[in-house]
Amino acid sequence: MEVQELQLTAKDFKSDQEVRWCPGCGDHAVLNAVQKAMAELGIAREQFAVISGIGCSSRFPYYMNTYAFHSIHGRAGAIASGVKTANPSLCVWQITGDGDALAIGGNHFIHEIRRNIDLNLILFNNEIYGLTKGQYSPTTKEGKITKSSPFGTVESPFKPGQLVIGSSGKFFARTLDTNIKHTTQIMIEAATFRGTSVVEVLQNCVIYADKIHAEITDKQFKNERQLFLEHGKPMIFGDNNDKGIILRGMHLEVVEIGKDGVTEADLLVHDAKSENPFIQMMLVNMGLPNFPVAFGVIRAVESATYDQKVERQIRDVQATTKIKCMDDLLRSGSTWEV
Repeated sequence: MEVQELQLTAKDFKSDQEVRWCPGCGDHAVLNAVQKAMAELGIAREQFAVISGIGCSSRFPYYMNTYAFHSIHGRAGAIASGVKTANPSLCVWQITGDGDALAIGGNHFIHEIRRNIDLNLILFNNEIYGLTKGQYSPTTKEGKITKSSPFGTVESPFKPGQLVIGSSGKFFARTLDTNIKHTTQIMIEAATFRGTSVVEVLQNCVIYADKIHAEITDKQFKNERQLFLEHGKPMIFGDNNDKGIILRGMHLEVVEIGKDGVTEADLLVHDAKSENPFIQMMLVNMGLPNFPVAFGVIRAVESATYDQKVERQIRDVQATTKIKCMDDLLRSGSTWEV
């Protein structure tokens, strides 16, 4: 979706509905970031369509002064895909959670990604089922005690970025609810990318998984545990920007700049546009305690979209077909008189 010139503010995208998320829920911050991003895009409100499934985050459409549809559990991807394909001029945003998208909606999730439909998929990841009162989700860490795993879950969790890249995804980014400025910028980059843009938001559920991301977001050590990626720039982090990431053989490694002869020139330079996902997949998988968590646009590879291909196919068929109207269609093939 191309940026336009309308002068809008975040307030223009706020509906008159009372926001009914729990006080302190990370969803509030994501809502504000999306509304700020839409205003900066300068696109008329009637050109937006917000589609959600079921879950706490899926109340999102009620709070948007745009076209919106609160759909059914796990099926937001199917509906959002149809909306975009039938109305290519719309800027479509799919709002979903880790349970809605990756459990009951898992099949729709991987197929809309592989088709590369030009829409923006915002995945709220709080590693729990919040709306249905605290069951573990597909992203809940192994061993976590929840309402449905009183002795700790024994399942291995999904990593959304792995699923996206494994499904031939062209765009994957990660951000957090505690950083509205960064989240807003990531939403703008997702909206201006042509193709399926998946943004994972690490989001806090204050009731059933409070401080689930605290090891990453806590102010006292966030600089040591958050790596913000920018295309074309070296991978640097730390309280004093004195740490970085290098590639040693087939593995990533954390190094200190200035120690053992390491300089900034030795660090990996982020390439979000590389078609080869080798490094991008390793960045997706980085995590505590040995590595910082990567944030920003991790992968952004230009490719023809599903909706572009459908439009092109329709034009090509129309240019060559002998059937120009309904009468031609009815008189084609085998006909007879009664």
